Amino acid sequence: MDSTDSLLVAQTDRLRLRQWREGDCAAFFDVMNDAEVMHFLGGVQSPAGWRAAFDRLISYQRDFGFTFWLLERRETNELLGFCGLKRVNYVNAPNPGEVEIGWRLRQSAWGQGIAKEAAIATLDLAFGRFAAPSLVAITAATNRASLGLMERLRMTPRPEVDFDDPRFPHLNPMKQWRLLAAEWPAARAAALV
Repeated sequence: MDSTDSLLVAQTDRLRLRQWREGDCAAFFDVMNDAEVMHFLGGVQSPAGWRAAFDRLISYQRDFGFTFWLLERRETNELLGFCGLKRVNYVNAPNPGEVEIGWRLRQSAWGQGIAKEAAIATLDLAFGRFAAPSLVAITAATNRASLGLMERLRMTPRPEVDFDDPRFPHLNPMKQWRLLAAEWPAARAAALV
């Protein structure tokens, strides 16, 4: 068993979700700190800004047992982005502590169904291993790609918990979509079609 196997969280036919290693911090920054990728996430980050974000991801794994895990292509180990779970912790979010699913992919991985495949594996973990009663996904009102994925995952809008994020006034409001554990079996079957 190599070190990647010991960090494995889940895998699909094409993808591997795994815990982060220290060396992943710089590699992720190099690949993902792109204006298009970061458009709905506040823009290109400084090395110090990404380092602080990376440290938060590590703390989520330590404190909650889950995080936004590193996403790789199984055949080549190519770094594709991340997908996973965290607790809602945004200023102004009216539902702090609720489980959130999130994803971020490099441009070369867009339009291939990779985000959906990774999200389905993550939802299986959320409702299986981590026994979440529900979860949300959060994005800017203008992020059509993420909103489309939320729809394909059969999530439903929750306008009562939409909020304005003071970090991104040009992107507000932040929209929240929800999925209940009891809805996941039917939603999963529909999403796989």
